[in-house]
Amino acid sequence: MNIIFKEQIRKWGTGMMAAGLLLGGGLLPAEAAHAAPAAAQAKALQSSVVLKWNGVITPQTGIYSGGKVWVPVSFLRDSLKMPVTYDQTEKTYSIGKGNTLTKLMVSDYSIAISVNNYFLGDYEAKNINNRLYIPFDLMTDYLGYQGDWSASAGRLNIMKQKQNAISINTESFIKESEDAPIRLDYPQVSGLANADAQKKINDMIKQQVLSYAADAEKQIANKSEDDRPYEFQGGYVVTYNKDGVLSLVTEQYGYTGGAHGMTYRNAFTFSLKDGKRLLIGDLLKANPNYKKELNAKLAKQIKAEGGYLGGFTGLNTEKYFYLKDGKLVVFFQLYEYTAYASGFPQFTFTFKELLPDGSSPFATLK
Repeated sequence: MNIIFKEQIRKWGTGMMAAGLLLGGGLLPAEAAHAAPAAAQAKALQSSVVLKWNGVITPQTGIYSGGKVWVPVSFLRDSLKMPVTYDQTEKTYSIGKGNTLTKLMVSDYSIAISVNNYFLGDYEAKNINNRLYIPFDLMTDYLGYQGDWSASAGRLNIMKQKQNAISINTESFIKESEDAPIRLDYPQVSGLANADAQKKINDMIKQQVLSYAADAEKQIANKSEDDRPYEFQGGYVVTYNKDGVLSLVTEQYGYTGGAHGMTYRNAFTFSLKDGKRLLIGDLLKANPNYKKELNAKLAKQIKAEGGYLGGFTGLNTEKYFYLKDGKLVVFFQLYEYTAYASGFPQFTFTFKELLPDGSSPFATLK
């Protein structure tokens, strides 16, 4: 999550405005009373994209702009049959359900995106010609889809990813309060063949969230009547759910006054075979020098990062990472090595650059 964006969300509050964007096939009922914003996004060099669903051409078309494909929300609604609703009070579009519930928050500043109450600062939706679009990489990174893109033909064939045969449901810890609400969403899995592994995974995630909730309640108990309203919220995203491995990221944000709140990020990568929480070394066993090589790469990149405060001498834990398709993403906490304004520094490496040729990070997990 872009931490600066999270602070903006808190400050904008009820100042967020509806965009009244067309989804294709007409406005949603709740949007009919709203006009498009006067200052629409500047048009960029763009071209039309034919969108296919499982090889069949759909009535909707995408747009290629800024080096990526943008997919209209009408495609998700009409071709993928994902429910799309609009909350006039919150000025928010909700797309899908379950562990891929996506929300688009329209403001004067941007169209921000969250999945499961996890704000994705690196992803934004767009108003293009008064229609609402999301970047296709949001669908591949977090919503469980994949695509076959032909730049020469201007065609994108979208399909569901083949994922582990498990279910992931959202649970919530909620304590309503006018001046100190708590809402923490977190995942729980079901459908594993190994019941002990399933319990181990669910307990580990839940305990981390409940520990944060207990700390939040202590802070609320010590809150003065003169203090500004507090708030605590959290969410998660699943980043990898294949090859007998589940990888996800959780974040919890708390505001207790002052210039800004504080966000904590955690990550869990599990072997579904036995419920073991995997460390970086479990995935890079084929490279006996992985730690030295990875630390050298990280040192170079983090020192080049804006806001570097010094002090990095190597990883002090191998827990702060998550998986994407063919990639390992290592991150650090706020203030750990960089200034607050830099957010969470994170660095992406392909397994091809970390492992010997032909090696698989999952070879010993199946």
